[in-house]
Amino acid sequence: MKKKWEVLSKDAGFKGFFTLNRYRLRHELYQGGWSQTIEREVLERGHAAAVIPYDPVLKSTLLIEQFRPGAMANDTGPWLKEYIAGIVEPGENGDEVVRREAFEEAGLTLSDVNYISTYYPSPGGSSETIALYWAQTDLSQAGGVYGLATEGEDILATVYPFSDVLAMLDDGTINNSLTMLLTLWLQRHLASHGGE
Repeated sequence: MKKKWEVLSKDAGFKGFFTLNRYRLRHELYQGGWSQTIEREVLERGHAAAVIPYDPVLKSTLLIEQFRPGAMANDTGPWLKEYIAGIVEPGENGDEVVRREAFEEAGLTLSDVNYISTYYPSPGGSSETIALYWAQTDLSQAGGVYGLATEGEDILATVYPFSDVLAMLDDGTINNSLTMLLTLWLQRHLASHGGE
């Protein structure tokens, strides 16, 4: 049974790179009736797409590393290892985003891009969704420093054996949900397809 909700009001709290809106709303309850009016702030940051590039010959993938201000309180510092990702611009779809970002962030031209799923990374306070993709690609010449200076990007792209990436997941080096999800997805995919 599909539950109902209603927005009583929406007020803009902040508008910059992201938008923060305050909602007054209510929703149906599991035991019947409606909730009291509740107020929630929601970060409206648009939608994103991410890709895990994988080289089946080298049994390797590529991670990027860049400064992330949201991780400044991290004990190991705000440079995170991640897979390639970017914001979906108006008129774009996720496939186009990951191809564009792969070139901007890692110098990769992806031809075989495959959709996995879409998820909400933090639905308690954000409307953002992230579409996940994977791509088989040749990583034999990949790696280096990339990024758009106009966007303040300084991105290190590094190829790792996938076994090393799994070890980084186990030891906490990989500490963001997008990279965790894609790593675990690829591990499961490889196991169910005989390593290919």
